[in-house]
Amino acid sequence: MKVTVCQLPDDREKFEKEWGSLSRHVKRQGSDMALLPEMPFYHWFCAGPKFERAIWEDAVNEHRRWMERLDELGATVVLGSRPVDRGGKRLNEGFVWSEKAERGVHFKKYLPNEPGFYEARWYDRGQRPFTPFEAGGWKAGFMICSDLWSMADARAYGRKGVQLLFVPRATGSPNAASRWVAGGRVAAVLAGAYCLSSNRSGRRGEASFGGHGWVIDPEGDVLALTSESKPFTTVSIDRAKAEKAKTTYPRYALKPD
Repeated sequence: MKVTVCQLPDDREKFEKEWGSLSRHVKRQGSDMALLPEMPFYHWFCAGPKFERAIWEDAVNEHRRWMERLDELGATVVLGSRPVDRGGKRLNEGFVWSEKAERGVHFKKYLPNEPGFYEARWYDRGQRPFTPFEAGGWKAGFMICSDLWSMADARAYGRKGVQLLFVPRATGSPNAASRWVAGGRVAAVLAGAYCLSSNRSGRRGEASFGGHGWVIDPEGDVLALTSESKPFTTVSIDRAKAEKAKTTYPRYALKPD
């Protein structure tokens, strides 16, 4: 299967242009699956320290509007996250889109609260467990941005047979990129799964975004990284490699008693 990851600008005018470029890349590469960054269809509203209802509602509506355009990418499956209102709560929901229909499968659980990333002030912490789901015939799991650092959940995903980990992000400056890639490599090894991530780029207020989307294989080897000069990348992945990884070190040694 061919998978595409990306880094997309926070600036809305630039985003619109890059959307067209991403669509052309996905179609040219014949990609089956594309992962978008965290809440990509609105500027990074969490940079503001004070919750504003009108902005939240605008972000929710913009994501609904853009969901109608996902078929423009040309991929069979598209994944990302979006702001939603569910059961009286504001949440960051991981979604899977395929055949013009989408479904929510995960709520972001671990929320930062610091300059540029005041997420805990804008929406609620998800309580849904980290549950596998199907994406393009593969068994998959979401770890939205800060969720990545819950390595116990990465291990649990692996024990449940997950073959793909999706990590849509809106993470900091290029100086922090190596730390996030390291986290992705460890999560891939613990789960014995491919780890895919897409990120924002540019700035919004106090928030600076570092790009560096990635595809990492089940042994922690980085297969591809995005950059300012290469904002999209596509690679082929092999389900058999993820299945074999479940039987090898260190996965077999980490089974619970």
